Amino acid sequence: MHEKPGGKYPLRDNAAGDLRSYSERPLSEITAEAVAKGELSGDDLRTHADALRQQARIARDAGYPQLAGNFSRAAELTSVPNDELLKIYELLRPERATHEELTRLADYLESTYGASENAAFIREAAETYRERNLLRR
Repeated sequence: MHEKPGGKYPLRDNAAGDLRSYSERPLSEITAEAVAKGELSGDDLRTHADALRQQARIARDAGYPQLAGNFSRAAELTSVPNDELLKIYELLRPERATHEELTRLADYLESTYGASENAAFIREAAETYRERNLLRR
């Protein structure tokens, strides 16, 4: 392993003291023993947005802009409830939504969760679906 411009990778080995779960529990407290004792909640096992942002910086600095974008969008989505994520996923499948529905979805994500990168991604998808005739008729 060597130091990357944006930090050390993998984070679990090189920055574990700085990492925490969605519930703010330090990564060092998330152990098999804690799981076996029933001491952890679902939010203890969810990834924190900051960890994903760190991964995005590392990927960008290492020359992987597409991977960095994926991590950045994932970081934005950590605050979106799972049931909403499933609805978003369903709407993004070809022929499941109109252009207007996708545009409304993008506006909603941006205004409700500050997910501007995801909103831009969905707007781009809406235009691509329109060009390729993949919108719901």
